[in-house]
Amino acid sequence: MLKITFPDGSIREYEKGVTGLQIAESISSRLAQDVLACGINGETVELNRPINEDATIQLYKWEDAEGKHAFWHTSAHLMAEAMQELWPGTQFGIGPAIENGFYYDVMPPEGISISESDFQKIEKKMQELATRKEVLVRQEIRKSDALKFFGNCGQHYKNELIEELEDGNITTYTQGNYTDLCRGPHLMSTAPIKAVKVMAVSSAYWRGDEKRPQMTRVYGVAFPKKKFLDEYLQLLEEAKRRDHRKIGKEMELFMFSDLIGKGLPMWLPKGTALRLRLEDFLKKIQKRYGYQQVITPHIGSKNLYVTSGHYAKYGKDSFQPIHTPEEGEEYMLKPMNCPHHCAIFSWKPRSYKDLPLRLAEFGTVYRYEQSGELHGLTRVRGFTQDDAHIFCRPDQVKDEFLRVMDIIMIIFSALKFDKFEAQISLRDKVNREKYIGSEDNWERAEQAIIEACKEKGLPAHIEYGEAAFYGPKLDFMVKDALGRRWQLGTIQVDYNLPERFQLEYTGSDNQKHRPVMIHRAPFGSMERFVAVLIEHTAGHFPLWLMPDQVAILPISDKFNDYAQKVCKILDEQDVRAYVDDRSEKIGRKIRDNEMKHVPYLLIVGEKEATENSVSVRKQGEGDQGSMNIADFAKKINDEVVEMTKNY
Repeated sequence: MLKITFPDGSIREYEKGVTGLQIAESISSRLAQDVLACGINGETVELNRPINEDATIQLYKWEDAEGKHAFWHTSAHLMAEAMQELWPGTQFGIGPAIENGFYYDVMPPEGISISESDFQKIEKKMQELATRKEVLVRQEIRKSDALKFFGNCGQHYKNELIEELEDGNITTYTQGNYTDLCRGPHLMSTAPIKAVKVMAVSSAYWRGDEKRPQMTRVYGVAFPKKKFLDEYLQLLEEAKRRDHRKIGKEMELFMFSDLIGKGLPMWLPKGTALRLRLEDFLKKIQKRYGYQQVITPHIGSKNLYVTSGHYAKYGKDSFQPIHTPEEGEEYMLKPMNCPHHCAIFSWKPRSYKDLPLRLAEFGTVYRYEQSGELHGLTRVRGFTQDDAHIFCRPDQVKDEFLRVMDIIMIIFSALKFDKFEAQISLRDKVNREKYIGSEDNWERAEQAIIEACKEKGLPAHIEYGEAAFYGPKLDFMVKDALGRRWQLGTIQVDYNLPERFQLEYTGSDNQKHRPVMIHRAPFGSMERFVAVLIEHTAGHFPLWLMPDQVAILPISDKFNDYAQKVCKILDEQDVRAYVDDRSEKIGRKIRDNEMKHVPYLLIVGEKEATENSVSVRKQGEGDQGSMNIADFAKKINDEVVEMTKNY
């Protein structure tokens, strides 16, 4: 008999060879119907995989990320099977599950080009195959047999992948007439797949290499109920409405120009005002928490990035060194701010009394992204990080984490990111060889992060093996208004750069010690953060943050002078307003300015000019009645004070 431990700590005994499905059936028939995959000792596997030793188990349903992953992974194979039947001779690359669905990279037969007009054809074939309830059969296979099988099928891309695998570690999955090289996990059969939708098609270089063949990437999504698909498509429509590229254009926040260069955003006046207000907001908080602001150049000596290791990571493929007229002198566009901050730390001798030293910078950095990967403000080649680096003693790490977490909580609260969780990334439990830094420092830092989350009452899950080689970290995952998860805010311990730059301070024992370095970026990058904020709020930012708080709309040209007078009075009271003096009907002006998400519209005509008043409309609430100009200005400022009094 085996002892199976459940997530709540309870233990049940089962016969050797029991499967996850049988365990689910022993609990309830309903659970057995709903469960899609299971976790055995932390590894997600199929429900029909035999268990031959004592183990922990988790049963994953559609609501669980692991359940969705197995569902969408099987759906990717189903789509490949459909394309194989529709276009015999198609070659297959890789077909993973992704955050929202799946894709498959394929090379159609010569003369075939898969386009949007083929989507319904693929969907119909997928539905037909799913109704056959084909069982997925997992097989462990020798490398030579795998090469022979896929070679005979003409699957050259699969053979390339197999060549890189170790013999004894190769598995295939077969459903119907389709066999794929795959590690899994999968559903037991295609039966649970009830609703499918092919979403998009694009080009993708094989293995992301621009020098390799260009394949066709087909994206899809699938669900266990048609209702779920309908809800998902509705969500996509709402996401289109909130697209930061669309709203950014309507609100005149930012632009791109091929003349400037791909992936290099230009902040327009209104966007600049928004961004600077965010920066001022964070600077004010940072000052309260003991940060010192610094400014470093946009370029640096190539040797700086060789020393830091960033040249090896970013230099060869991303940034060609900049040669000056002086022979042998080479510079690079700055890919990271941290090497510059290390140089500031080492500028003069440091004592333990100087620590922690907190250096902050809104520093612009440059990294190459393939043109096909660029996407509005979320994927760019030049971006500004709200970067800070804390140099501290090992015994100060926990307190510094707590202080950074305070800052992140203030930001999330002020900007109404109410749903968030954290991920703690620690070392692999077994393999410790790849990590630098002493065992004692790692233990202390990892424990400090765990304790800091507990003290703050922050929901956090631990991922072993996800730490960088140079230190553990804490990532904040935010859910936006559409339920999408975004990684915003990171706190990262670093033992690597202090070692590379030979940073040291004199301790209380009068000996030299290596400081611990903490990287911290609550926004991450200003570009990506603003993109997420736009889509979270649909452009309806908090009043204190809005580039334009008020639009003044004269009902005809003869009231333009009065509108300008109102604007001047509001400006003197620090209310951000502008006049829409176009020769348009007032209804058109109202619609146009509401499209720009301006919180308040002031209608002015003969009555308002006579009474020295304004007629107020509020975004989303309509007419608010007439008000004296000074009273309206006070109302706006009172609202801002009330919103920001805790920050």
